[in-house]
Amino acid sequence: MCEVELHSNDSQLILHASIIIYGEAANDALAFQIARDIEVHWNEADGKVMIRQNWFTKKLYSVKFNIEGYFDPNLTPQVVFENTNPRNNYFRIEEYANGNISYVDGINSNTGYFKLQNLLDNSSTAAHEFGHTIGLDHPQNLDIRGQGTPGIMYPRGTIVDPQFQYYPDVAPGEKGGTLNPFTRKVLQKDIDDLKLNNLNFDDKGFAVLGGFSSVWHEKHIPQ
Repeated sequence: MCEVELHSNDSQLILHASIIIYGEAANDALAFQIARDIEVHWNEADGKVMIRQNWFTKKLYSVKFNIEGYFDPNLTPQVVFENTNPRNNYFRIEEYANGNISYVDGINSNTGYFKLQNLLDNSSTAAHEFGHTIGLDHPQNLDIRGQGTPGIMYPRGTIVDPQFQYYPDVAPGEKGGTLNPFTRKVLQKDIDDLKLNNLNFDDKGFAVLGGFSSVWHEKHIPQ
């Protein structure tokens, strides 16, 4: 979830979000890293969008992502439940996660649960999950051979060209022969899919993208 700011003077559309993390594996350095991973991935696209100025004209805007990260060791469920700031996203970080996956609480959400290992070594997991919070789902076609670089919203298991697999020499669909998530990128199509041109901006030039899921997550315990 984020707040979108329209800068008419310099033709920029800025998406502001704060990533607030908690849990036993969370810390200040990780909060900074997650925010940077999201910001770098989404700004890498150098996205553009046409915004209508009036009934007769449209203007081309550059899309920029401004992501901040915070570790809050004193975060409480009440703060998450009662938050009304559209920039705030709350994610629990732990070494163990049920199902061995990281996830957010639905499309257009502001909460979730991340497995620590998924976030390390320049992973694209945080950027992928952030895409869900601002309205993007997994694509329906998960065999994209011949289409080049996978977009950020393709999930693990997608069939891709060999250079985007875990192991290029493995047959497509076999173990190691599917999408290596480190190779996916934010593309202009991902920016287009946000439908930023449909946002309703208030008199101060702000709009909200995403929604409040407001879920507090308890630590998962291995069974």
